[in-house]
Amino acid sequence: MNAQELAVWSMALGAIAVVALARLADLAARPTVSQSQCVGYHATVFMLVLILSGVAAQLWPALDRKLMQAAQVLAGPVCISISSFWIRGWLGAAQRDLLMSVGLRAAGLLSPLAAVGCLAMPAAFRLPAAAAVSLFGGVLAAWFTVRAALMGDRLAPVMAAGCLLTLPAIAGMYALAMRVPGIGLGLHAALALCAAASNALTGFALWRRDRHQWRTRCEESMPSPLDAVTKLHGGASLVHKLIKAQRRRGRTGRDGALLAVLVFDVDRIAALAGTAGVNEMFICIATRIQRQVGVVNPVWRYYEPCFVSLVESIQSPSWLRTLGLRVATGLRRPMQVTTASGERMEIKADVGVGVVHLSRGTGAVEDILHEAQQMAQAAREMRSRAAILDPATGRILPVEQADLGPRRGSRARLAADAH
Repeated sequence: MNAQELAVWSMALGAIAVVALARLADLAARPTVSQSQCVGYHATVFMLVLILSGVAAQLWPALDRKLMQAAQVLAGPVCISISSFWIRGWLGAAQRDLLMSVGLRAAGLLSPLAAVGCLAMPAAFRLPAAAAVSLFGGVLAAWFTVRAALMGDRLAPVMAAGCLLTLPAIAGMYALAMRVPGIGLGLHAALALCAAASNALTGFALWRRDRHQWRTRCEESMPSPLDAVTKLHGGASLVHKLIKAQRRRGRTGRDGALLAVLVFDVDRIAALAGTAGVNEMFICIATRIQRQVGVVNPVWRYYEPCFVSLVESIQSPSWLRTLGLRVATGLRRPMQVTTASGERMEIKADVGVGVVHLSRGTGAVEDILHEAQQMAQAAREMRSRAAILDPATGRILPVEQADLGPRRGSRARLAADAH
């Protein structure tokens, strides 16, 4: 590596370090587990580029060559493993798509094991095998983020672009580690640009979603001077979004859900806490709904006592049981609001949650919204406060009693047993 090539890769490392330092500053201001994971991710990318690009060998020429090659073999698969686990959580894959969840988990578990297997190969085959493992994991991550984008995840296209840029960067850096001839300064610059741009795009997507999650966690406990209606998009946006989601569902064949939440005792809360307390209650309800459905799924204020959320992709109809019970349980917990006199008081909202199963053959948007509100109205008389149309009988039933197919995993059983 000559001086110009070293300068190119040093600039790429500097760009990656700037993103990592920015996230570190954000972590200091808002310490959370997800922020820590993001800083760790950027640090891992920095080490990957440092080791594979050859900069580490230039900085520390006295390092043992066998040790450096082992680090190069492990660097790519380990980075892919960490990325796979993180992307799985970032996409909410466990809730949205079984194939996505299993695929990313398998990539996260198997990549480092495969890297250890590469170390057992003859020296000439170690780096090519590690490159193949890394690229396979990178292709999986890119494919699943594209899949999430097709399901309606608004940030997934940015993440998909970052994952796609990772592929030429990893392939090129392993080519440098293997000392493939014919790689000139221009190709060095292109590979360094791919590495830095990939890190920047993924960092931006990480930051946007983490900010959304942070606002969701904090707004419940932070009284706001703004009118509650301005906190969420309104009915026109909801209809437009539902129409687009129905078109996507027609192409992908995915199951989804529409949730309507009705608040029945607004007058009682207004008498106790005044208008400011009611608005604060609405903000709290909105953030709790968002927390339960996940930041990838939008929540709207359809009209004053009605909230609607679109969960565009679910693993199976049986997941609706868990989803409905989670939302209803979360909304029935006590909340703190501020009265007109400035005192804090505890209230419990009287709510009903209506769940509508969205499939490829689901009807018009107006009918879906009307059905969801009917379910929410009926849920007021149910112990769990969550209702759905039973597909076997055509009757409105508590969501835990509806025939939605077998439960998957213990979470749904625990949620139902709690009621």
